[in-house]
Amino acid sequence: MARHFISISARRMALVLLVSLTAQTAARAQDQFGGRPPSTAKAAAPVDFTGYWVSIVTQDWIFRMVTPRRGDYSDVPLTAAGIKIMDAWDPARDVAAGEQCKSYGAPAIMRVPEHLHITWQDDQTMKMETDAGEQTRLFHFVGSDADQGARSLQGYSFAVWQIQHHSVDTGGGRAARPEAPPVWGNLKVMTSDLAAGYLRKNGIPYSDNAKLVEYYDLLQPVGGEQLLVVTSSVTDPIYLTKVFIVNSNFKKLSSAAGWEPSPCSATW
Repeated sequence: MARHFISISARRMALVLLVSLTAQTAARAQDQFGGRPPSTAKAAAPVDFTGYWVSIVTQDWIFRMVTPRRGDYSDVPLTAAGIKIMDAWDPARDVAAGEQCKSYGAPAIMRVPEHLHITWQDDQTMKMETDAGEQTRLFHFVGSDADQGARSLQGYSFAVWQIQHHSVDTGGGRAARPEAPPVWGNLKVMTSDLAAGYLRKNGIPYSDNAKLVEYYDLLQPVGGEQLLVVTSSVTDPIYLTKVFIVNSNFKKLSSAAGWEPSPCSATW
């Protein structure tokens, strides 16, 4: 590939307290926003993911930067049915069928070396675009994680903020201080309605029964650059024997420099 990607070490920061968007979160939000919760997901955001990002390839280089060897499914818990599909992989056949994007679906797209562009499509929908494969994901904060019907490479993604609050030492320990605004948090994204695709370039499959859960964490070391850590968990009763979990790291960019949209490719 022509584009260059950064290789540095990054660790995922553990959040001390995660609070779902339930009645408890709503009650705290009422304290934070003058007696009423924020009316939109954009207004409620505890962190800002918008802007341009570039992949930091720190692990699985041989699976991400080049096409893995045929039949190599290292670290992927494939079933016998999954191995059979993988062994029959033929990239030329995928291209002939117009299916060269099968390794760019939501369960695999964050592993593709790429640039991301994250914006708000509207106050309740976050949009993520990739230059590699020219894919677009939409994270819907209004709706549900139930199947919506139509299947696609990116599926249907339902998102919720998970918010961490200030705490204060009361003498007998630390207690939540609900009058303070949230200072940190992360994003949970649940994706269903997926079309079948590949977890890796060499035909390792996931079926249209697969589900994806992701956590987006923003890290900002003191004096350092902003890092985005995406933890992805794929479940698939057809082709996986257990949950397949990977972490993907990105670095925040100051501009669109390096953004180079390119079509899907069946191999690197």
